[in-house]
Amino acid sequence: MTPSQRIAELGITLPPHIAPIGSYIPGIRSGNLVLVSGQLPFVDGKLTCTGKVGKDVTLEEARAAARQAGINALGIAAHTAGGIDRIKRIVRLAVFVNSAPGFFDQPKVANGASDTMVEIFGEAGRHVRAAVGASELPMNAAVEVELMAEI
Repeated sequence: MTPSQRIAELGITLPPHIAPIGSYIPGIRSGNLVLVSGQLPFVDGKLTCTGKVGKDVTLEEARAAARQAGINALGIAAHTAGGIDRIKRIVRLAVFVNSAPGFFDQPKVANGASDTMVEIFGEAGRHVRAAVGASELPMNAAVEVELMAEI
């Protein structure tokens, strides 16, 4: 099953190309890699999850936000690659979690994005990863996800 068929089966809609909120480009191709700048959990132009995970945001809400940010990153990767089916594998994710003091479950939050990649790409969705606690994120987002894929 192709990634586009799997996305349709899962009911996932990749967002249209998302404009950057700073002086950078959202995605770039370098050789056989596509690198995607950090993406926030936007849906229809609205940031869906803000605040500190472990204080303002529950683990479950943060996992869902990581899933959405991962889908947004995948949308940019697909746009940059010339289509989702051109992506051979997900190489790396970095997931930044706006963490309250004492919150140590960043890997569980990051699984929201990681599990989505495996749902879509199967074994080719397994990747290396960093799950990092941050004291602040842009726009007070609960999570930010960056992605690297092979094409």
